[in-house]
Amino acid sequence: MAAGGGALGAVGAALVLAAAAALWLWRRRAGGGEGRVCVAVLGDLGRSPRMQYHALSLARHGRGVSLLGYLQTRPHGDVLGSDRIRVVPLSDLRWLRVGPKILQYVVKVIAQAMQLLYTMLKMERPSYIILQNPPGLPSIAVAWVACLIWRSKLIIDWHNYGYTIMSLNHGINHPLVCIAKWYEKLFGRLSDYNLCVTNAMKEDLWVNCKIKAVTLYDRPASYFKETPLELQHQLYMKLAKDYEPFKAQHITESVSSNAERSAFTEMDKRNGCVVKTRGRPALLISSTSWTEDEDFSVLLKALEDYEQYINEGIKLPALVCVITGKGPLKEYYNGLIKKLHFRHIQICTPWLEAEDYPLLLGSADLGVCLHKSSSGLDLPMKVVDMFGCCLPVCAMYFECLHELVKHDENGLIFRDSSELAEQLKMLFLEFPTLEGKLHNFRKNLCASKQLRWDESWDQTVLPLFMQSE
Repeated sequence: MAAGGGALGAVGAALVLAAAAALWLWRRRAGGGEGRVCVAVLGDLGRSPRMQYHALSLARHGRGVSLLGYLQTRPHGDVLGSDRIRVVPLSDLRWLRVGPKILQYVVKVIAQAMQLLYTMLKMERPSYIILQNPPGLPSIAVAWVACLIWRSKLIIDWHNYGYTIMSLNHGINHPLVCIAKWYEKLFGRLSDYNLCVTNAMKEDLWVNCKIKAVTLYDRPASYFKETPLELQHQLYMKLAKDYEPFKAQHITESVSSNAERSAFTEMDKRNGCVVKTRGRPALLISSTSWTEDEDFSVLLKALEDYEQYINEGIKLPALVCVITGKGPLKEYYNGLIKKLHFRHIQICTPWLEAEDYPLLLGSADLGVCLHKSSSGLDLPMKVVDMFGCCLPVCAMYFECLHELVKHDENGLIFRDSSELAEQLKMLFLEFPTLEGKLHNFRKNLCASKQLRWDESWDQTVLPLFMQSE
């Protein structure tokens, strides 16, 4: 506990020093930020779609936006192309990863606090800061200090709790986890407004933290939709250049030389007509940040069972399983994947460009979500995006998942690998005919007329800005 307390004390001192050093910058800019909003995340902007959506919604309503975070992966083209959004990159502090872990942690927190406050205060002054949590240490305290200096309002967007994510590695009773929990509660109460991703989290914030929040469900952006067959073919041919599973596997003499083929589609070069190939594999997709709250061994074991079903003579299609994303455990799971020897299943783990990800979701046959939620109070945005593309989903059970996935209506919920394997067998048994549960789930999603992000944001978040101005 002493080490953690020392870290917080050091952070406090660092904030005071950085605030004093940057105060003159604020005074120079104090008159220039009326109506401007800083959207901030102490993480990778390219992998923070919800914060990108906030920026786009604000820009759509005429606000100037400073979008602040790390530029490890490229944000969506709509963000980069907006003349109202200015991306403010943070420098990656990789040089801090030396010495004992506790020392790394303390130094990193202090350095991030100073870097973040200095970067915020040298920007054009905003009227609001919308901050993603987690990660909240040290960003909540820094944003609060910046708002105090600027006389701006702080809006925290609660995606989950940082301390529950920390507990996956350290245990819920670890001193650092206890400090992080106290920290989130303390600085969360100092915010002006709070958003959260589920009603369950809204209730928990009030009951346990006395924080009032408004539920803003994750909703798909307008570009998450079913992908036309011609665009599917273009995407498959593009991916086939780098990933073997997308290449046409069996070229026979009967295939015309005028045909351009992927593993899933065939285009007649003479007229541009695209059709799905006979006997094509089913395309299963999952996306992940490769962290501890998603156990991909569950999917790998289910795929082993699926392979066994085929070996036993059950008529099931071959599978191409695409797992997208970046994260710390990717190499570990790639190592497990290399040890698997499938005859009927191919697995690849690409990182997709922001514009290609929705196209692939809109082309897939089934989505799988292994998100378990460290708090049990957030919902997986990947499922939201899949539903936007009318893509049925098999999702790992956790406490508030019912707020998104309706079992046996728009998808299925499983608890372990054997249950997932049985679901894959049931859903693909009649593939690719337009019969059975898989097609019914897709029809239900298409007929549901889901609320999109822009509509939801206008109903939920825009009034917060209007009532305070």
